[in-house]
Amino acid sequence: MSRLRQLWVCYQLQLKILVFSPFEGFLAVFFPLMFATAALLVYQVDGDPEAMLYAGIGAAAMGIWTSQTVSASTLVQRERWAGTLELVVAAPTPFALVLLPITFAMATIGLYSVVATVLWDWWVFDVPLRVENWPLFVVAILMATVTIALFGFLLSVTAVRYRTSWALGAALEYPGWLLCGFVIPLDLLPDALRPLSWALAPTWAVEAMRAAAAGESPWLNLAICAAVGLVYAAIAGWLGVRLIDSARRNATLALT
Repeated sequence: MSRLRQLWVCYQLQLKILVFSPFEGFLAVFFPLMFATAALLVYQVDGDPEAMLYAGIGAAAMGIWTSQTVSASTLVQRERWAGTLELVVAAPTPFALVLLPITFAMATIGLYSVVATVLWDWWVFDVPLRVENWPLFVVAILMATVTIALFGFLLSVTAVRYRTSWALGAALEYPGWLLCGFVIPLDLLPDALRPLSWALAPTWAVEAMRAAAAGESPWLNLAICAAVGLVYAAIAGWLGVRLIDSARRNATLALT
């Protein structure tokens, strides 16, 4: 119970910080609309309503992805710049249990982008969201949020030992739009890149969203998405212990 309380309190505090943060507010409010506009303007050239709907559903998840790749990868670095990383690592609470609720708070902020993008697509581009199975569609969105948060957790852990690893998240932001099938079908990707797409949980979450919207069964995609997300959590938990031990042995935790 004490662990659950710690996770909940940490989640609440971080959520309050993100809500009142000017940078995170800009990132959450305007970036998703910019991304959706760029994607739909490209698809609008052909005037295909099915293609517009395809891009609209993918654009709804792009904001959650961006909230993790950019923010979560710099999470530890910001603690380092503030001079609080050593205190967080030295605290009795395991380091992974400090990072995990923070990345979930970031993903929660990203949920706004789903609603904002759907409304934006409808009002500006006249692309109403047609969903045959709303309950499963919402489940798919929540699954995307959880697994992207776990991916952000994995990204944030690497910054403990390597100062420049924060750049990995920024480098993954735009390629992730293609690899996860947010804006283009995965069939258009080269065969060599498809295994990378399969290793990214959002790929399966977005496919589940599209399947639920079309009235098809999303359960297989949801199951694979959950399995990949659990792999992220396991790797991040293992890396967190190993990288902190390495940083202590080499006296490089501060990296300043």
